[in-house]
Amino acid sequence: MLQTILLTAGATILVFIVLRNLTTGEGKITHEIEPLYGVEEPPFRRALGHLLGPAIVPGNRVTPLFNGDEIFPAMLAAIRGARQTITFETFIYWSGEIGLELREALSERARAGVKVHVLLDWAGSQKMDERLIQAMIDDGVEVERYHPIRWYNLDRINNRTHRKLLVVDGRTGFTGGVGIADDWLGHAQDSDHWRDNHFQVEGPVVAQMQAAFMDNWLKTRSRVLHGDDYFPALEETGSCEAQMFKSSPSEGTESARLMFLLSIASALRTLYIGNAYFVPDDLAVQTLIDATQRGVKVEIIVPGRHIDTEVTRKASRSRWGKLLEAGIEIYEFQPTMYHCKIMIVDETWVSVGSANFDNRSFRLNDEANLNLIAADFAARQIEVFQNDKTRCQRITLEAWQRRPFSEKLLEHAAGLLRSQL
Repeated sequence: MLQTILLTAGATILVFIVLRNLTTGEGKITHEIEPLYGVEEPPFRRALGHLLGPAIVPGNRVTPLFNGDEIFPAMLAAIRGARQTITFETFIYWSGEIGLELREALSERARAGVKVHVLLDWAGSQKMDERLIQAMIDDGVEVERYHPIRWYNLDRINNRTHRKLLVVDGRTGFTGGVGIADDWLGHAQDSDHWRDNHFQVEGPVVAQMQAAFMDNWLKTRSRVLHGDDYFPALEETGSCEAQMFKSSPSEGTESARLMFLLSIASALRTLYIGNAYFVPDDLAVQTLIDATQRGVKVEIIVPGRHIDTEVTRKASRSRWGKLLEAGIEIYEFQPTMYHCKIMIVDETWVSVGSANFDNRSFRLNDEANLNLIAADFAARQIEVFQNDKTRCQRITLEAWQRRPFSEKLLEHAAGLLRSQL
């Protein structure tokens, strides 16, 4: 009898854990967002500030960095030049050449008296040698793992921090798609070196980036980091208007999903989306189709055969039928894994950062994106997007419809799992 009771209790707990990880327990946006204004109009800026927060602030300079050859040297230079503080949050941190070099730079600054705080996602850093972490701790770096899994908290295994944030002295920030792993080294020259973007940021919005880091730091170390070393007075340094928004299931919101849907609904002329994991839900599909029916030209770049999660690619392809029928252009990047995350609307509004176009980013992960209103910056990003397109294969409706039955079957099966992708 006791054995039966224990087995029943175990099965009940297992079912509870599975259900907790398959749902967020919060409401979901189910109605289409009515297009009321364009991204260049003041009501759009007010909506983004009030609905997503924080406010869009002027006077920022944002420098694009392309692939590891540009990204890692810039990040390392900023770290090595730190004088007061370094705050660093990332999903992926694996052992390897760049992991070791970054660890040495962080440790050296900690030994020099700089206050260094590192927040690693527990799941995303599983390939990191524990000796690297211990070496940082021994040198004075404060290191925390976000949501480590124990038997008593298995219900939160799906909630990871996917944010990529580095802030040095409260004045210079970095964000984008890059993780700390050798896959990101180089310049996307072959299938072993990924294509990605990252961005160096200066100006008032860096304080918002710091606040986004503090959000999850408080959930782990539970100690408030404040003062001029972390939040110095910041002067205007450029012409970009910017906002660093964050989203998290614990906040009971769908900020990332709302930001994408509202931006698409506000497009009037052009919409360019580059995303590593593009698995739109039904409402996102319809919102994209509605944009084309308003006359918006929509182009999307996704990974091709070089991708780290094949099931995500199959789930993505299962969603393309209606998009292609509506005239939306979809391109698969050919040379290597395409890990970029960017959206450009009407040559004015740009969103970059950690959020993918999938349910995991929209509802499960903690994400942070830098949103920009800057025509010059947007024009440069469109040039980069169009250059990436030259290395893509366009997927036509005819080709998509002619794919083998076995491929269709696997893609349909993968599509059924999209709530977890």
